[in-house]
Amino acid sequence: MKQKYEFDVLVIGGGHAGIEAAHAAAKMGSKTLLITLHLDTIGMMSCNPSIGGIGKGHIVYEISALGGLMPKLCTQTYLQARMLNTRKGPAVQGLRLQIDKYAYNRLSKQMLEQLQNLSLRMGMVEEILLDKNKKVCGVRLRDGTIYRAQTVVITTGTFLRGQIHIGMANYQAGRQGEEASVHLSSWLQQVGIKIGRLKTGTPPRLLRSSIDFSKLTYQEPDELSYLFEFSPHKVINTHPCYIAYTNQKTHEIIRKNRHLSALFNGSITSIGPRYCPSIEDKINRFPDKGKHHIFVEPESASSEEIYPNGLSTSLPYEVQLKYIRSIKGFENAIITRSGYAVEYDFVYPQQLSPTLELKEIEGLFLAGQINGTTGYEEAAGQGLVAGINAHLKHANKEPFILDRTESYIGIMIDDLISLGVDEPYRMFTSRAEYRLTLRQDNAFSRLMPKGYKLGLIDNHLYEVFCKDQKKIGQTFVQLRATCSKKELLELFAESTYDKEQIFKRTGKVLSSRVLRTIQAEIIYEPYLKREERDIKRVKQYKMLSLSQTLNYFGMSGLSCELQEKLMRYKPANIAQAALIPGMTPAAISLLIFKIQERIRHTL
Repeated sequence: MKQKYEFDVLVIGGGHAGIEAAHAAAKMGSKTLLITLHLDTIGMMSCNPSIGGIGKGHIVYEISALGGLMPKLCTQTYLQARMLNTRKGPAVQGLRLQIDKYAYNRLSKQMLEQLQNLSLRMGMVEEILLDKNKKVCGVRLRDGTIYRAQTVVITTGTFLRGQIHIGMANYQAGRQGEEASVHLSSWLQQVGIKIGRLKTGTPPRLLRSSIDFSKLTYQEPDELSYLFEFSPHKVINTHPCYIAYTNQKTHEIIRKNRHLSALFNGSITSIGPRYCPSIEDKINRFPDKGKHHIFVEPESASSEEIYPNGLSTSLPYEVQLKYIRSIKGFENAIITRSGYAVEYDFVYPQQLSPTLELKEIEGLFLAGQINGTTGYEEAAGQGLVAGINAHLKHANKEPFILDRTESYIGIMIDDLISLGVDEPYRMFTSRAEYRLTLRQDNAFSRLMPKGYKLGLIDNHLYEVFCKDQKKIGQTFVQLRATCSKKELLELFAESTYDKEQIFKRTGKVLSSRVLRTIQAEIIYEPYLKREERDIKRVKQYKMLSLSQTLNYFGMSGLSCELQEKLMRYKPANIAQAALIPGMTPAAISLLIFKIQERIRHTL
């Protein structure tokens, strides 16, 4: 008879979603167990060793504001920092860090091991145990061990019936060299959960000493005074990145051997990430393009392997080597690991509630790639929400739900559970209706009070945050008292601002992040007021019903495209209409006006 072990929250999987789920639940006070196939691969970066970027960086800032672990890990393991999209306004810029993947992996495990209320266990979960009311009551491992808990979070990444493809060869694995999880996927199907298949991929890794960096373009890092955490940090860029380019010879090699790619020979039937296609897919989709960027990035300070970002592939090793060596600077490149594609099972996310709990199975939460997303940041954001809600469920407390009007994490979850996915979901700033309101620089003012209330932000940090907010408020008052609107706009024009002039007018030494917040609030002021009105209107009318027989064709003020989409999707209410791709806040306001007008005419 196997012994049964009691916990409050069980987390399955030690990837980026699992880390955040386990960390949040344990920090909030739940006796938590994280079960993973290999303890030494906790926090491993299977693909690109970087965190952040446009849209994705916003999520990491929000994780930071809510007390998550990813930003802390980034601060201690980054190799290079860059602020992307700086030619545009602060609302759509994105901090991106090149990460030391092995340091990140080691530190993830160490920080979890040191966390009170959290235990780690190596093992393969094959079944979620349910009581007679179809409520979660534990899990069973392959060795027969049973762990009891009322809440379980599944964060299995690409391991659910994972299948790796390299050319004509394929085999079961969740990651190269690691076995797939087959029984858990079968269990989900047996209990009636709708499952699909998705695909992702990774490029070959190259030996640093075999690359001629003198033939590549050096990529300038940025001198920054902060990263994803609230506290300032003087950035030291230690490892450079470079840019290489494919050429016509590269493209010809790939075209001649395309039939050997698993993507084109029929081995792969599932859909991969639209915005991160394999190199053979790029050559096929853009035949007229003469070259493609390759970002040549270090994987670790303790490794000689290089990540050629942009060369994801499922072509055979021999073809990979041939096209790699056709690239300037890579003529003598040595491949240390082949690129490959991996197919895996996912759960259609419309089956989830906003807490990321399955509607049909009480106490079972899902986070990360199992929900159809792609990316470490998207996974971590979901893991944080799932872990928080798993704890709250166990503690019989009100759930934690983020609205799409207040966070990118809220947008992501709302998109997933409302629209579902037919390809791996990736975050972009374009998914946000109110992106001027949801910026990187104000993530702390938006969400840190929530993190503090949950118990994930400590007293000292929250006190510093409150003082910071007070300083921002006082600075606004002083600037508006001493400057005209025109002078304010000139003072904070473009992406630069005169720190000396600001100090003269306020008498305050302000951090770069505070100055960026003040700049954004000033240059976006009229638009922020408009967004605030739109948000209030949508919240007020989001449940306003839309008749299924309503004819949108000919509705004045709506574009033909939106008229067609409204007729196709037939939204039941304003909230659903707002999720239709291409639907703008202005169009929603017009729709509300038109519906109210029709209601008045029927009275």
